[in-house]
Amino acid sequence: MKRGIAIIVGLLWCSQVWGLCPTWSAARAQDELSRLQQQISRWDDAYWKEGKSNVEDGVYDQLRARLAQWQRCVGEDVLPGDLPPAIGGAASHPVAHTGVKKLTDKRAVRHWMRERGDLWVQPKVDGVAITLVYREGALTQAISRGDGLKGEDWTAKAQRISAIPQTVTGALANSVLQGEIFLPREGHIQQKMGGMNARSKVAGLLMRKDNASALRSLGVFIWAWPDGPDRMAVKLRQLSAAGFTLTEKYTLLVKSAEDVERARTRWWTSGLPFVTDGVVVRTGDEPASRDWLPGQGNWLAAWKYPPVAQVAEVTAIHFTVGKSGKIAVVAMLAPVMLDDKRVQRVNLGSIRRWQEWDIAPGDHILVSLAGQGIPRIDKVVWRVSDRTKPAPPENRYNSLTCFYATAECQEQFLSRLVWIGSRGALGIEGIGESGWRALHQHHHFAHIFSWLALTPEQIKNTPGLAQAKGEQLWHQFNLVRKQPFTRWLMAMGIPLTQAALNASGARSWQQIVSNSAHYWQQLPATGARRAAWVIQWLAHAEIKALSQWLGSQRIDGFSAQ
Repeated sequence: MKRGIAIIVGLLWCSQVWGLCPTWSAARAQDELSRLQQQISRWDDAYWKEGKSNVEDGVYDQLRARLAQWQRCVGEDVLPGDLPPAIGGAASHPVAHTGVKKLTDKRAVRHWMRERGDLWVQPKVDGVAITLVYREGALTQAISRGDGLKGEDWTAKAQRISAIPQTVTGALANSVLQGEIFLPREGHIQQKMGGMNARSKVAGLLMRKDNASALRSLGVFIWAWPDGPDRMAVKLRQLSAAGFTLTEKYTLLVKSAEDVERARTRWWTSGLPFVTDGVVVRTGDEPASRDWLPGQGNWLAAWKYPPVAQVAEVTAIHFTVGKSGKIAVVAMLAPVMLDDKRVQRVNLGSIRRWQEWDIAPGDHILVSLAGQGIPRIDKVVWRVSDRTKPAPPENRYNSLTCFYATAECQEQFLSRLVWIGSRGALGIEGIGESGWRALHQHHHFAHIFSWLALTPEQIKNTPGLAQAKGEQLWHQFNLVRKQPFTRWLMAMGIPLTQAALNASGARSWQQIVSNSAHYWQQLPATGARRAAWVIQWLAHAEIKALSQWLGSQRIDGFSAQ
């Protein structure tokens, strides 16, 4: 029973299951929940009634979980997430579909297994659930899952699926089987290939009318034989003998959570004949079928694979200024896990790109990992009704600004420091953005090379830096004094590639300032426009001042002027 929507302005709490509750007014909470409920209902109708998928399976599952989280936050009852919408159907299941409880991690699996015995693990095949009814050896009925109690009569469709035996003998002659209709794959590696929206593709094929040839290619994985033989090994052998061979091949006896983890990892990383989204652990000892009810299957549980992409809530929009003066937009996220990486921010690109994405705080975006584990945005999956966005800063920065520290230059100045320490410039080991920020905030750098003048004591006494870290940094700062002249030019931001600088043979400041635009233009990847840019850079007052200061520090190639 609904208890009404509470006023939750200022209300925040966090738990491992629910996450953060939004700080919404009562009116907005009601609006946001209603909008998401309506959208999920539209997706449900399209999927269950028409076989159309208007959203990826993973996105749907995560947004449905988010809706449940919001409902808990405001005190609404939450329907079990494992059940399909109650659209029913004309055909009653002889044995109800129970659904499967989801376990979050290995620890939860171990706890669930603790008081249970005769345990087996199977891959959680990603397809569409079905009931097969055999009477006197013949397939007499096939029923879609529906609401778990009633579904659509799919008998005519099942009779066209080659993988489903039309006749069986022995104990199976009068039996009810539950399983998954799936899209066959050859050597499908879930870790690399993902889910491919397999569930929706199968549903679409089953819903279509002109699908006889497509149906013949579908596969079936039987995961339950209610009231079948007591011993799982016997059950598996008899299913295999009847033609349901995949069940025996992919059902393993397990004694511990470690056994489950090994099977889960192997099936996630090796080639399988179907798409999967996790594993199911079940007891061999199942209750009588009369006790099976939707949402009540406490003798089996699922441990799903980590998603390739995660739905993440945008908590804030930040703007950063790079070393060249370009403004980038960063979405701050409620933390999500991708593989073993905790993701809290993702780069949205330029201001124009952010505006094209139309992303505001509160929106939900799909995030995955690109090459080298860098988070990226794949799409916007849900937009909140309140489209309040921060105003972007004025674009008054460029490649010739913020070599010296000012109040307006904090972002670009810090970006220049980070670049100086990177491998593309001086390659200073052991310092990143947080280290540079700590040094600058405490010692108030005048310009981007002020750190060269710090004493060992000053560095070691910097708040936020351990003494051992300070000693290491001072050693690194001393080492970079011996870097080649061209590396210092790269650190200063000269608008040339490393290859062009190497080809120039530059050895001193006097040499490069005497070169003409025509000279620079002859270098690799340096046309007339870039050559003019180099001349402008060399003539800039702050660049000249930095070159003089480096000369006073006896940096190779810079003479005191």
